[in-house]
Amino acid sequence: MVKHIILWTLNPELSEAEKKAVKAGIKEGLEGLVGQVPGLLDVKVHIDGRLASSNADVMLDSTLESAEALAGYAKHPAHVAVANGKVRPYTIQRSCLDFEI
Repeated sequence: MVKHIILWTLNPELSEAEKKAVKAGIKEGLEGLVGQVPGLLDVKVHIDGRLASSNADVMLDSTLESAEALAGYAKHPAHVAVANGKVRPYTIQRSCLDFEI
């Protein structure tokens, strides 16, 4: 199995209300991919409880069956639609950590 962890920083030009709406949209969109993308076993998007010591705004914690499933997830049309519609327009930085478990 593979863990796929992403941290995003939202665009600081967004208002607090916009950030709240964007985070909710990211959470809904990505968590909704379970059952749509082959090999995607679990998705949790963390948007609340951020401490002031943090330098990211949103965390994706996902589990996939294999590295091949991760490669398929990256190109899957449902994932690409969420990434292009709910994530990329509102973020300025992305960090990724993929590892086998």
